[in-house]
Amino acid sequence: MTRTKPLHLLMLAVFGGAALWFVETALAASGRPVVIPPLTLAVALVLIGVIIVAMAWPVRRVARGDRTRRVDPFYAARVVLLAKASSLGGALLAGAGLGIAGYLLSRSVIPAVGSVTMGIATAVGAVLLLVAGLIAEHWCTIPPDDDDKTKRPGTPDPQGLS
Repeated sequence: MTRTKPLHLLMLAVFGGAALWFVETALAASGRPVVIPPLTLAVALVLIGVIIVAMAWPVRRVARGDRTRRVDPFYAARVVLLAKASSLGGALLAGAGLGIAGYLLSRSVIPAVGSVTMGIATAVGAVLLLVAGLIAEHWCTIPPDDDDKTKRPGTPDPQGLS
């Protein structure tokens, strides 16, 4: 599995912001109330990020050379997949939170401070989830073996031993 690329994160954030801006505009144009995320969403995103980092900690210890402990490879693979999904989802939700806050601030009527704050709080919680996912993904990488780096099949040994 490849590492998460910053361009993908940026594209998801832009997509999330544009999508929620459009949804807010469509809701307001049809006379319905706009979407205001609750504070519990931001808190839940931060807690999920903490849990992901805690799940990646045992994998990090083994990957860094602690041979006294063992980690199930399936557990490590699940943690990496969860970390990658968290970073991608965090980018999407950060864009969505900023899209909500941007929409509310762009209106001619001054919005309530609480509604803008909730959009910004959601974006901050999502960015923390994104960072936690990237940290957990980095912790779960295994350093390359030194002996496999230079030896390719069918090539002579650099020390002349083969």
